[in-house]
Parts: sequence; C-alpha cells; structure tokens
Amino acid sequence: MQDISFKRHRSPPGVICHAVWLYARFTLSFRDVEDLLAQRGLDISYETVRRWFLKFGQPIARNLRLKRPKPSDYWHLDEMVIVIRGKRHWLWRAVDNEGEVLDFLVQSKRNAKAAKRLLRKLLKKQGWAPSRMTTDRLRSYPVAFRSIGLTAEHIDNKRSNNRAENSHQPVRRRERKMQRFKSPGSAQRFLNIHSAVYNTFYIQRHLENRTRFKTLRAGAFGVWESAATAA
Repeated sequence: MQDISFKRHRSPPGVICHAVWLYARFTLSFRDVEDLLAQRGLDISYETVRRWFLKFGQPIARNLRLKRPKPSDYWHLDEMVIVIRGKRHWLWRAVDNEGEVLDFLVQSKRNAKAAKRLLRKLLKKQGWAPSRMTTDRLRSYPVAFRSIGLTAEHIDNKRSNNRAENSHQPVRRRERKMQRFKSPGSAQRFLNIHSAVYNTFYIQRHLENRTRFKTLRAGAFGVWESAATAA
C-alpha cells in the first residue's frame, strides 16, 4: 500500500480521515462536512475539507482498491450523459454483476472509439478478460469488441443491464449536490475516490440478516482504517 504522511498538518490524522470519509461516503457538500465537524467542537473550514479531500482522497482510494477481492467475470457496461459547462459529456461505466464498480471514463463522445478506449483501460486495469459482457443496444460496443478481439459472450439487452443502470444513481445524486461537475478532469478525480469508497461500503443488506450485516459493516470500517492510516 502507498504510505500516507500527515506531517505538517495541525489536525490529527483521525480528524482528516473522518472528514474525507464523510464527503466521499455520503451525499454532502464541503459546507455540510464543516457543520458536522463543528458539532463535534472542531473549528475547520469547508476550504480545508476540500484541500484534505484532494490531497488524501487519491492515496486512500488507491489503498482501498488494493484491498478489494477479485471481481466477478460478468461485466456490465453503460454510459450516461453529464453536462459540464453547458456541454454534453458521457460517463462510461463498467460494473460486475454484484455491483462492484470496475472502472469509468469521462469522454466527450459516444462512439466506437470512446467505447474502445474504455475497454482498453478496463482490461489493462483488471489484467484479464471477462466471460460475459452485458450492454445496451448501442452499436459502438460490438465494433469495439471486434476491434480489440474480445471473445466474451455479448448480451445487448436493455433490461439485462439494470445492474449498470442502477449504479449511476449515486453519481446522479452527487452531481445534483455539487451543482454539476466543473470539468472532465475534476469529475474523473472525484469519481475515482468516490467509487473506491462506494465499493468498500457497498453491502446488499437486504440479502443479509442483521448479524451478518453488522459483521460485514465492521469489516468495511476495518478496511477503511487500514487504508487511511497506512504509514
């Protein structure tokens, strides 16, 4: 894991990590996090929270991803439109059949070249190819699959891709709270951190009894603590 140094910061590492966790885990603004910390007697401005998130969010997210188990080999791909500075962009997203966020890419186009770029990034990051890919009926996907030489089973049924469609909902909530993303780069940076934290704390609690859910939640907090306090 990447070492994280909190030197030259007046606030304790626990406070810094808690502020980063609040912003990445819940649909809050920096000012909301400032108020929550103030309720605990901590006089920290929202600008400080923003700087902490930008500085420590990336290394913590990297450590969290290193601790994730290998995802399923059934992948779902989808794209959603986001508006940045009045222009339409596309958030291309890949998840497995259990809801694990595999990768994403903010692009200005919705064509075969963009789909191919996502697939190359996804395969390079995972290091192996899936056995099944589920997409909507966008014709760019088959072209990209043939270009790369993927031999996985391809299912292009809109209703079969609900897993990817539902995975966009947390991003939509954050987009509204942030009053839209300010640039493709800032969207990419934020979602890189958000997806790692989301994967760590994503528990399908409707499938677990209370005892099992508490165990899984405690394990998620343990993973977060070890990733955020690596030194």
